[in-house]
Amino acid sequence: MMLSKITMTLPGETRKIELSALSCCYSAFLFFLLLVGLKAVLVTMASREEITVYEDEVRSRYSYLEKMTDLVAVWEVALSDGIHKIEFEHGTTSGKRVVYVDGKEEIRKEWMFKLVGKETFTVGVAKTKATINIDAVSGFAYEYTLEINGKSLKKYMENRSKTTNTWVLSLGGTDYRIVLEKDTMDVWCNGKKMETAGEFVEDGTETHFSVGDHSCYIKAVSSGKRKEGIIHTLIVDDREIPEALE
Repeated sequence: MMLSKITMTLPGETRKIELSALSCCYSAFLFFLLLVGLKAVLVTMASREEITVYEDEVRSRYSYLEKMTDLVAVWEVALSDGIHKIEFEHGTTSGKRVVYVDGKEEIRKEWMFKLVGKETFTVGVAKTKATINIDAVSGFAYEYTLEINGKSLKKYMENRSKTTNTWVLSLGGTDYRIVLEKDTMDVWCNGKKMETAGEFVEDGTETHFSVGDHSCYIKAVSSGKRKEGIIHTLIVDDREIPEALE
């Protein structure tokens, strides 16, 4: 291969500097490859990062859609320790059954050959018994009903309204839900059973307890009417709190 020579003239003297044109081209080519390679690595890294994020999003969305597809019933149950959310998934092709209570998985069964039946579990601090009934309506249609302590949800709540009183209030920027169980005179506040002290007063009884720094008591007096029975009133810091409807 022919090699050309480059002559460079410097002031005051003449020198011949022999450089290989092929070497110059090769060095330039290596530098070009280095730049291209670095760019390719950066692009590849960015691409990998984008693909990873995209795959995660797709996986997350698929999981969400899969769950929503099998979600067939949602109930809210008001108990003394709070309002609980019950969700039920039923895969009518796979027979899958999943029960969630307040977002926590309580029951999971896969590949159930019998698509009808029931699932029993507990709800809340008091471990209240709950049962989901799965009944075939017609063809591939199913009906889902919830029972609490052996009663339909509607009947349970109707009975509960007769045996409990509920008050909702805000103190110092915090919301409180106070429940009185009339049969036991137990008092619950935001899911916690309160320590109480009862005393007799001139026109009835008072059940005292504290919520933070606030003094509270539930006063029970006779209505004078047989159907109404005893009237319970919540007093917080000498202020009467209206009863809530659940």
